[in-house]
Amino acid sequence: MDDVNRGFSSWLRAPGHKAWLAQEGNRLLTFAKAARLPQGFGNLDDRGRLPADAVAETMNTARMTHSFALAHINGIPGCAKLVDHGIAALAGPLRDTEHGGWFARPLNADGDTGKAAYLHAFVALAASSAVVAQRPGAKALLEQAIHVITEHFWSEEEGAMRESFSRDWSEEESYRGANSNMHSTEAFLALADVTGDARWLDRALSIVERVIHQHAAANNHQVIEHFTLQWQPMAEYNADKPDDGFRPYGTTPGHAFEWARLLLHLEAARHETKLETPAWLVQDARMLFDNACRYGWDVDGAPGIVYTLDWQNRPVVGHRLHWTHAEAAAASAALLQRTGEQQYENWYRTFWEFNETLFIDREHGSWRHELNPQNQPSADIWAGKPDLYHAYQATLLPLLPLARSLATALERLQ
Repeated sequence: MDDVNRGFSSWLRAPGHKAWLAQEGNRLLTFAKAARLPQGFGNLDDRGRLPADAVAETMNTARMTHSFALAHINGIPGCAKLVDHGIAALAGPLRDTEHGGWFARPLNADGDTGKAAYLHAFVALAASSAVVAQRPGAKALLEQAIHVITEHFWSEEEGAMRESFSRDWSEEESYRGANSNMHSTEAFLALADVTGDARWLDRALSIVERVIHQHAAANNHQVIEHFTLQWQPMAEYNADKPDDGFRPYGTTPGHAFEWARLLLHLEAARHETKLETPAWLVQDARMLFDNACRYGWDVDGAPGIVYTLDWQNRPVVGHRLHWTHAEAAAASAALLQRTGEQQYENWYRTFWEFNETLFIDREHGSWRHELNPQNQPSADIWAGKPDLYHAYQATLLPLLPLARSLATALERLQ
C-alpha cells in the first residue's frame, strides 16, 4: 500500500532529502527548547526568547511534550528531560484536580477555566507519545486523559466529540467544531496504537464519516468547520472575525490537507488491524487535497496557500500560515506513498521549495509563522514562533509508514 512508484525519481527515496529533513527537524528542536517554563512550555517570540510575561499553556505544553517524545524515540539526546517536564506540567499545574480535565493555562494565571475538547485531544496525544517513549508518569497521564475524554467529551450518540464545557462540566457550549474533532481523530489513532483497543479506530472512523464523508463531501470536499449541537452547518459563524486563529469564517484549506492525511492513516491502520476499511477513505482524501490545492494555492496573484476561503471559494484571509504549508507537504507525501502518483511528488516538491524559501528562518531560527498576502513576514494572526508541532511533524511524516501513529511508527524503526 505504501510503496512509492518506482517509475519516477522521488525525494522520499533520496538520501540527501532524508538527511535534509533530519537536519531541519533537529534545528527546530534546538530552537524550541527555550520555551520551557516552570509550569510547562510558553510561547517564544521571533528570536526564540520567552517574553517577560510568558505563561505556560496546555496546548503548547502538550504539543511540545508530544514533539519532544517523538524526538526521544528517534534517538535525539537531550529531549527526555523535556518530555518529563511536560508530563509533570500536565499532571500538575495545568490539570484541574478538583473537577478533572485540563485548563487552558494554570489556574493561578488569568484566563478561561473552561474545558475544551481541542486541548484534551492534545493531552491524550502527548500522553500516548510519552508512553511509547517509556517516560515515567506517562501511563497515569494517559489513563486520566482517556477517562476524561470517555466521561465528558465522546458522544456515542453523535459518533463525535462534544466541544467544550464550564470548569465543573455543568454547562456545555452550544457548538460543534470540525477542528476539535480533527485533532481528536489524530489522538484516537495514537490511542489505538498505544492501548491496542480498536474501538478508538471505530470512533475515528465515525468522526470522519460525519465531518468529511457526509458534510465535506456534500460541500465539494471543502471542510465545513462550524456546526450547531444538531450538526447543522453554521455558514456565517465568525463572519465578523474572519481571521480568528482557531475558528475562522468560511473554509480553511490547511485543515483539508490535515484531514486528507488523517484519512490515509486511518485507512492504513484499519487495514493493518483487519477492520472493515471503506474505499471512500482514499477517495475523499484525494478530493480534499485536490480542492485545497485548486482553491487555496496561488489564487490571489502570489504563490502560497491562503488561510481561508468563502463559500464561493474566493480568498477571505490571504495570509499564509506556516502550519498550513507544513500540513500540505505532509499530506502530499502521504498521498504519494498511498498512490505512487507523480502529481503528489510534484506538489511535495512545490510545498517544500516554498517552505524553504519563505517560511524557514535561517537567521533567527525556526519558521516564520505567518506571511501577509504579499508573502512578507507578518504577525496579524499569530505573533512570534510558539509552535513546534506542525513543522517538526512535517520533517518526520514523509519517511514513516502510514499505518501507525508517529510515535509507534518511529519506535518500529529503531
